[in-house]
Amino acid sequence: MSAFNNLPAAPVAPKKPVTDTRHGITRTDDYAWLRADNWQAMFRDPSILDPEIRKHLEAENAYMSAAMADTKELQKTLFAEMRGRIKEDDSSVPMKDGAFAYGTFYVTGGEQPRYFRIPRDGNTKDETIRHVLLDGDREAEGKAYFRLAGIDHSSDHSRGVWGYDDKGSEYFTLKVRDLSTGEDLPDLIENTGGGGAWAPDGKSFFYTVLDENHRPSKIFHHVIGTPQKDDRLVYEEKDPGFFMSVGGSLLDDFIYIDIHDHETSEYRLLTTKDLTAEPQLVAERVTGLEYSMTEGGDVFYILTNADGAKDFKIMEAPVEAPQKQNWREVVPHRSGTLILNHMAYARHLVWLQRREGLPEIVIRDRKTGEEHAIAFAEEAYSLGLSGAAEYDTDVIRFSYSSMTTPSQLFDYDMATRRRTLLKTQEVPSGHNPDDYVTRRVFAPSWDGVEVPITLLYRKDTPLDGSAPCLLYGYGAYGITIPAGFNTNCLSLVDRGFVYAIAHIRGGKDKGFQWYEDGKMAKKTNTFKDFIAAADYLNQEKFTSYANMIAEGGSAGGMLMGAVANMAPEKFKGIIAAVPFVDVLNTMLDDTLPLTPPEWPEWGNPIESAEFYNIIAGYSPYDNVDAKSYPAILALGGLTDPRVTYWEPAKWVARLREKTTGAAPILMKTNMDAGHAGASGRFQRLEEIAFEYAFALKVAGKM
Repeated sequence: MSAFNNLPAAPVAPKKPVTDTRHGITRTDDYAWLRADNWQAMFRDPSILDPEIRKHLEAENAYMSAAMADTKELQKTLFAEMRGRIKEDDSSVPMKDGAFAYGTFYVTGGEQPRYFRIPRDGNTKDETIRHVLLDGDREAEGKAYFRLAGIDHSSDHSRGVWGYDDKGSEYFTLKVRDLSTGEDLPDLIENTGGGGAWAPDGKSFFYTVLDENHRPSKIFHHVIGTPQKDDRLVYEEKDPGFFMSVGGSLLDDFIYIDIHDHETSEYRLLTTKDLTAEPQLVAERVTGLEYSMTEGGDVFYILTNADGAKDFKIMEAPVEAPQKQNWREVVPHRSGTLILNHMAYARHLVWLQRREGLPEIVIRDRKTGEEHAIAFAEEAYSLGLSGAAEYDTDVIRFSYSSMTTPSQLFDYDMATRRRTLLKTQEVPSGHNPDDYVTRRVFAPSWDGVEVPITLLYRKDTPLDGSAPCLLYGYGAYGITIPAGFNTNCLSLVDRGFVYAIAHIRGGKDKGFQWYEDGKMAKKTNTFKDFIAAADYLNQEKFTSYANMIAEGGSAGGMLMGAVANMAPEKFKGIIAAVPFVDVLNTMLDDTLPLTPPEWPEWGNPIESAEFYNIIAGYSPYDNVDAKSYPAILALGGLTDPRVTYWEPAKWVARLREKTTGAAPILMKTNMDAGHAGASGRFQRLEEIAFEYAFALKVAGKM
């Protein structure tokens, strides 16, 4: 019997056919009208949304509310559990920088972080010496949505530039704060990417501006006390296919302009000795050449895939001549060992790498060349490298966790090789790691490759196929889903679920080739790997098809849409958060924020008939057909600039039209948020509780 009974009639989106012909192929889109013609303006002012579209989205929300009405108490219970695992008045361990140490903390009941500093060698546990620089809760008062971009302090520690987005559209407004008084200066910088890079004297900073299509297309230089209209244009990127950001070096010698898409990089450097100079090109963009830079005093260290170094190598070049012809190898390419990022300090070079599917931190003595690694013994774990805020230091910071081990924060002395445990994540409601099992298993995919799966379940969970399972996947942009500690999923695991992460192709879990084998023309490997993971979990009786619920968001939402079309019978339910499901239409619309920069990931169907057909072959929206779909929950955000709200809206309309089954197709649109969902930490927990309530209801575990 279905868990969803006695539902009112579901909304039916009217059909308004729009035809489009490309490469001699004509397609009809019945629901194209759900894309607001004024979407650019609407992201800045949601009140101007077309009334017919708003009425439809609100009708979908009402239907969803009716379908989930009997889970309200469960949602409250789940929320209370998740909240109970959070130390509400938690604080970070401050990071030393000059005369101060900087950190964040929360207050009990607070949604937003508060940024503070203390004297450099002050007692980190003494709350009386905290000087609050920015109170997120106070700034968020009266706003339905509020997201901080953090606060960046100037090198002389006198001022900070901070940013916020109060619509969910990711257009950030910047303000400048006097850090001694806490007062904001009159400066107001709008439509930015968030954050700024300070000039050494603390009198000016650099920032990116987003154009009307939400692309970071220009870098400006702002002098404190002058209006934004007078800011000097430092660099403009004319190619809409490239992202751009600006940052500073630890030594305050350079401002970095980082220009890149998903496969090509270009850096330009501005010396802080002459802030009016033209940025210096390091290595011109060549399709497929990636590099990133960090300063090492008299040299730059360059992480690159040049000369066939698929898993990357580290080069160095003189500061006065960093051009590519002067690059010299320092850390060679090792096939199968993917270098993820690198940092340089006065006496050490540090990098995070992934080998045999597991992360490790490597430290190299710059003088002797001697190397050593920091690694751990668990089957699956996560490492985070935060480094240091100062250049002349031997101490870096890193974090460690696993699916069963709460996060631990360490300071590590690179010279003595001594690690100091600074903090262990507290779970106020209690957590006994011995009650749980974490495993790394491997599922054979369609072509014989082995797909890693990380599992978490209670020791007393029966492994006879009867346990429900939440199988999570992403598989895009080379992003690796870490096997880290997640207190939220314990609410499922403690109710008998197996929680599984499928490390499918499209990520970099098994090296750069793993990424390349899940993009462009090979994109369907991502979907087949996920189905192979489901097959393995069913075969090995960790769960069964009848008890399996799939979850993914954004590009992982595309995955959800694809597997729903390819193997609907293997899933009891599917949760698709801000799902990128209208792939072909989006990649054909070069006005959308992410379309040109995304062509290296998916292919350009405007210019290429081959990629038009490839994308058309898997695009979830375009491949919805008459079949029995499982229960589906789609989640969207009205002001989302990454995956626009109309993607899940169109997809749900077509699913509901085509499905031959009785399982409900639900959609929830957050009318006050964008891609990241709710902005407050507890508001976000409410959203997760809602998703988990859907999973529990579908699994019959309410």
